[in-house]
Amino acid sequence: MKPDTQPLILRSANAAQSAEQDKPAAIHEANSRGAAKRQSLKALFLGSALPLTMMTVKTSLAQTVYPSRPIRLLVGYAVGGPTDLAARLIAARMQESMGQSIVVENKPGAGSNIASAEVARAAPDGHTLLLGTVANATNMTMYKNPGYDTLRDFVAISQVMSAPSILAIHPNLPVQSLKDLIALAKSKPGTLSFGSSGAGGSPHLAGELLQFRADIDLVHVPYKGAAPAMTDVISGQIQMAFMTALSAVPHIQSGKLRALAVASTKRITALPNVPTFAEVGMTDFEVSSWSGLYAPAKTPPDIVQKIYQECTKALAHPEVRQKLIGSGADPVSSSPEAFRDYNKAEIEKWAVVIRRAKISL
Repeated sequence: MKPDTQPLILRSANAAQSAEQDKPAAIHEANSRGAAKRQSLKALFLGSALPLTMMTVKTSLAQTVYPSRPIRLLVGYAVGGPTDLAARLIAARMQESMGQSIVVENKPGAGSNIASAEVARAAPDGHTLLLGTVANATNMTMYKNPGYDTLRDFVAISQVMSAPSILAIHPNLPVQSLKDLIALAKSKPGTLSFGSSGAGGSPHLAGELLQFRADIDLVHVPYKGAAPAMTDVISGQIQMAFMTALSAVPHIQSGKLRALAVASTKRITALPNVPTFAEVGMTDFEVSSWSGLYAPAKTPPDIVQKIYQECTKALAHPEVRQKLIGSGADPVSSSPEAFRDYNKAEIEKWAVVIRRAKISL
C-alpha cells in the first residue's frame, strides 16, 4: 500500500501547489472584470446625470431672471387719489426699462390695511409690491391688529414722494382764513365736518391735531380714499378736509376749493399765496403725506436693489419730476436702509400724537 500512497500524496500536493499558483491570476482576472464594470457604471451615471445637471443649471438661471412675469403694484386707496397718481406715474416709467408690465391694483379699505396685508403675505419674489404711505407708520399704533407689521413683514425699498397737507374748504363756507374757521367752529361745536382718506390716515390725524391745538369740536367723516373725500368737499357735502397738494392743487387753482393753510415749514411753489400754519399763528403744525415702495419680507437683496434702481431712474425722469412738483409734491429717492430708518422714525413720531388724541381702531 505504501508504494501506492506516495504518488497520491505527491499528486495532491502538486495539485494544491498548482491551484495556489493559479490564484493570483484568478484574482487579477476578477478585479479586472470588476474595474471594467465600475467604469461602465460610471460612464452610464455621468451620461444620465449630464442632462439632469444641465436642466438644474437652466432652472437656476431661469429663477434668477427678474422680472419673469408682470408685476402687481397694490395701492390701498381709491383710483384718482394722490397715492394712486404717484403709483401710476412711476409704474409707467419703470415698466419701460424692466421689460414687464406693472399693473396698479387699487384695494382700498381699513386705512390701507387690506392692500398692505395682502402684500405682506405674498411670495417674496418681487412680483407683488406695495406703494405704501404714512398709514403704514400710523397704523402700527392706530390698530390693535392691522394684519401686518411694517418693520417685520416688509422690505423697505425706497421713498417715492412727499407732499405737505393743505387745509381746504368748500368755497361757500363763510370764512377767509384759519382764524375765521376756528372762530366759526367754536360758535357751532360738533356741526362742521372734515373728511379724510380713511380712519387713521394722515388727513385724519391732521384733523385731530387741529381740534386738539385749536380746542374745537369737528365731526370726522372717513372715506375709502382721498378722492371721494375731496369730491364731497367740492360738492359741499362736508365742509373741509386735509388734502395732499398732489390732489388738491388743481382744484384750488380752478376755484373749486379754497386753501386756508399749508402744513409745512414753507409755502409751496404751486400755491405761493397760501400761508403756512406757522404764519397764521399755529407753530409746529407739520403734516406730510408720503409714499414709498415695499416688498414682502425675505425678498432677495438683488431683487430689492434692482427695484430701487429702477424706481430711482423713474423719479429722475423729467416728466415724472415735472408732474409731481407741479402738483405740489416733492420726488424723493432714498436707499432701502434710509427708507427703513424713516419708517421707524415715523412710527415713533405718530405714536405720540395718536396716544395723546386717544385714537384707537
